[in-house]
Amino acid sequence: MNQQTSLFAKLANGSLVLQIIIGILAGVAVASYSKSAAMDVAFLGDLFVGALKAVAPVLVFVLVAASIANQKKNAHTSMKPIIMLYLLGTLAAALTAVLFSFAFPTTLVLAGGVEGSNPPQGIGEVLHTLLFKLVDNPVNALLTGNYIGILAWGVGLGLALHHATTATKQVFLDVSHGVSSIVRFIIRLAPFGIFGLVAGTFAQTGFAAIAGYAQLLAVLLGAMLFIALVVNPLIVYVKIKRNPYPLVLKCLRESGVTAFFTRSSAANIPVNMALCNRLKLHEDTYSVSIPLGATINMGGAAITITVLTLAAVNTLGIQVDLMTALLLSVLAAVSACGASGVAGGSLLLIPLACSLFGISNEVAMQVVAVGFIIGVVQDSAETALNSSTDVIFTAAACEADANKSA
Repeated sequence: MNQQTSLFAKLANGSLVLQIIIGILAGVAVASYSKSAAMDVAFLGDLFVGALKAVAPVLVFVLVAASIANQKKNAHTSMKPIIMLYLLGTLAAALTAVLFSFAFPTTLVLAGGVEGSNPPQGIGEVLHTLLFKLVDNPVNALLTGNYIGILAWGVGLGLALHHATTATKQVFLDVSHGVSSIVRFIIRLAPFGIFGLVAGTFAQTGFAAIAGYAQLLAVLLGAMLFIALVVNPLIVYVKIKRNPYPLVLKCLRESGVTAFFTRSSAANIPVNMALCNRLKLHEDTYSVSIPLGATINMGGAAITITVLTLAAVNTLGIQVDLMTALLLSVLAAVSACGASGVAGGSLLLIPLACSLFGISNEVAMQVVAVGFIIGVVQDSAETALNSSTDVIFTAAACEADANKSA
């Protein structure tokens, strides 16, 4: 019995990243050995992602409300600089995607249409949707994972309870700690979940389907790596005035890896919350900035929208001048903020960007279909960049403010 207890203790206290790597290797091995066996264990991945998606809306709502309700008067948070970093990072990603697309022009073999898809018809529709998400029914927002609505209700309730009795505030604080404990338990199960996700993905698709799009993937992944390893560290260095790579690599390792396999910024919110807690960041700040980042900090999405749109432009032989390219960058950055935090959420915004060049909706939807074909890698890398950057910019802003106060 003691040996069993010791084994569970080692698993619970061991390196989560190392355990995840073991889960990845085990998933690849099972899928290589037997596709049927891999499909049998794929449910572990679905359970893990389902658990994260189930707990994330409740966590965000309770944590935001409790943090604001219990915030001391005149308490200082770093939200303004974090939002500026989010917007700067997303625009920088779109501009980088334009440069990579010009340096390595790509054409497409257009696939079939995407049935049942309903892309937005203009930037006004994207902003209209965001505005109405803001005033969604709180119960519906929790049920559907509408994080804009959840944030709005969490902030509103927190402000309303800011003058409540100490006992009422303490109840919300205790509930938030309880939900956080559930989140920590789910995150410890990540190695098993990622084992199932990897096994199922390799068994279903492998990499045969994406071999024909190697250059397109190279441009996409190259731009994302450039943002992750060059642009983001540069932004962080300007902010904190020290070597940014220890922070950047830690966030990529501990947030990016799980986001790569869950392929959902929303599902990765609990992982990022736990990482911010380990980094000893200000809870009043990260309890708001992390769910907000999962909605508006979409550098990876901006890259996807820009690269695939310019690939369609090259395929059709349309000439692009510098000003139009810059306008595309701004449009992609703004549109990316409206991308849903679920797998493939950025792809349906491609027709919006294509409309800037007069590309028909039918052709644009074929480009979306190409996006789904390469989505096994593209969407995973996009989510890893989006989600890890949320923590990087939050940590950088918190440290910069701490340095100013010191």
